[in-house]
Amino acid sequence: MQPKSVEALLEDIRFLSEDRHATVQAVRSLMKKLAKPLSEEVKYGGILFASGVQFGGVFAYKDHVSVEFSRGASITDTWGHLQGGGKLRRHIKLKTLTDIETTHLADYIPLALQAAQDAT
Repeated sequence: MQPKSVEALLEDIRFLSEDRHATVQAVRSLMKKLAKPLSEEVKYGGILFASGVQFGGVFAYKDHVSVEFSRGASITDTWGHLQGGGKLRRHIKLKTLTDIETTHLADYIPLALQAAQDAT
């Protein structure tokens, strides 16, 4: 069985919700801008991001989009938006497109990448 492509997953997300699709696309654009080079892989029902090392992913749910950080527990959470209590991972929930700005997602991405690089 072939793994699902990013494009196929995006079409599934669009079917779920135009708003979730727009949010996922905006997260992908931000990731591409801030983490170079960036590769994407569909896994665990979402899109995983890597830039030399895997550092996060984006997952669409019925009521929100979750941006996951593989080593998020290592990030100093200056803005207080990271959620989760696991040993390693943390996430940010985006309920609207404007949450990308209000949660300071662009500030977390380089920190998440650095935390993943430091762990290797």
